[in-house]
Parts: sequence; structure tokens; C-alpha cells
Amino acid sequence: MSLVLTSAPSLPPLLARGALLSPFKRPAADAEFPRTRLVLPGVRVDLARLAAYERVCGFATGDDALPITYPHVLGFPLAMRLMSAREFPLPLLGLVHTSIEITRHTAMTATGEYELTVHIDGLVPHRRGTEAVVVTEVRAEEGVVWESRSRYLARHRTNAVGGRTSEEPEPLPRVAEWRIAGDVGRRYGAASGDRNPIHLHPLTARLFGFPRAIAHGMWTVARCLAAYGTPEKVLVRAEFRAPVLLPGTVTYAAEGGRFELRGGEERVHLAGEVYPLTS
Repeated sequence: MSLVLTSAPSLPPLLARGALLSPFKRPAADAEFPRTRLVLPGVRVDLARLAAYERVCGFATGDDALPITYPHVLGFPLAMRLMSAREFPLPLLGLVHTSIEITRHTAMTATGEYELTVHIDGLVPHRRGTEAVVVTEVRAEEGVVWESRSRYLARHRTNAVGGRTSEEPEPLPRVAEWRIAGDVGRRYGAASGDRNPIHLHPLTARLFGFPRAIAHGMWTVARCLAAYGTPEKVLVRAEFRAPVLLPGTVTYAAEGGRFELRGGEERVHLAGEVYPLTS
């Protein structure tokens, strides 16, 4: 079933609703989940917010081409509407974005008009709980121009096996060291609309078990891709391994289609791959 929206949902009420409903959720990989496909036509980019996003993520400003990660920002309120719903079986509190796969079929202009579609593709068992797979598609006149698959993990007791089982590849060569300011979470939150309290201030982050505020996972992948660069047609895969505490210092590493963000003692925060597409 498709539900056509007239405007993008407001994130703060969705976060509040999801938080209130979280204690009543009973996560399981075989649970029922919302099958609704949300559609938002006539989407145009707020150029001021885009410029703020580009600055905080390290993309060049002033271009008419959208950064490869920006459509995620456009679709996130629709995803949150689905995941904060009473029918969604996983608790929103504690839900962790574990990975994203992005396919860009053609360049997208900042001044274009688009249609967003978001749906939950399924629930899958994970060695630490259950993951929801959320699919976002962006359409223009020529069809689908951008799409992504995100996985969000709800931790709970489970007998499932999975996750990383293969040997880790050798660390990539260091390209740069980045000192990340303590206000990156607030700046990214203002530009993206994702004002989850774990990213905003040490006090609110401590309520959720973090010693300091942590960077948004989507900020880390955007920052890496801004440094790496991507062709017009491309497939990107990124796995969020460990949170980046703010403020902090990280190492950006890249070689041969792979990139990483590493912290102290070579802890991998983010690992990703870039595949140019030929058609």
C-alpha cells in the first residue's frame, strides 16, 4: 500500500513518539512490520540548509550537484515516520544505524524536483538482535536516480549468528588526520534535521550510556566521501563499526576503492567501498 504525503514529516514529534513507544516493543526477526510505502512528490532542496550541510561535511559549496549522501537527509523523515509507528516492532530508542548502501544512477541537481519513496523491505536476524532494512528511492523525470538500503539494529537476546565472519583486510594507508570539533553533532543536526540527543551534548549523550556526544554515522561517511570523491554513477557501501566521540581525532585512510575512518589503537569507526558504475 502506498501513502502519498503532502509534506515531509517533522522529526521532533516522531522522535518523541518513538521514544514513548519503545518500552512496549518486542523485537524479533519474524515480527510483523509496516508494509506501507510512503511517497512524497514535489520535493525541492532548501539551498541554505544544503550549503550548511556541505560546509559541515566538507563538500564543495556552490555547485548545482547534490552531494551523494544528501538524498538520505531528504528521505530520513519518511523513514522515521515508519520506524516510530506503533506497528513497527523494533524500539526506536537504542536503534543503531549499522550500514548503508547507496547507488547513484546519475548526477542530481540541487535545483531539481524529485519524488521520494521510502519503505521497510524486511527484518533480518543479526548476531546481536534484529535489523530493519529501510529502502529509499529518489525519482526524477527519467526514473530512479538515487537509491539506498540502510540497516538499523535493535539489540536484544537472540540465537542468531551473523555479522562479520571473514578475516579483516589489512589497514589502509593513512591519508589525513582530522580533528573533529565538539559541535559537529549540533552543526550536522541543524543541517540535516537529525537532532538525536546522543549527538548534541555530553549531558544528553550520557543519558544513553556515552561518555561524550558522538558524531552522526552519516556525517562520518559523508565526510569520507567528500575527501574521497565519487564518479557520477557509483555504488557506495559503508559499515558503521564504532561511534566517534566528540571532540576527537581520527585518521582518514583510503586506497584502491576502499576508505576507512580509524581512531586510537587502530579502532575502525567506519569502513567503506566505492564502485564506479558503467551503466
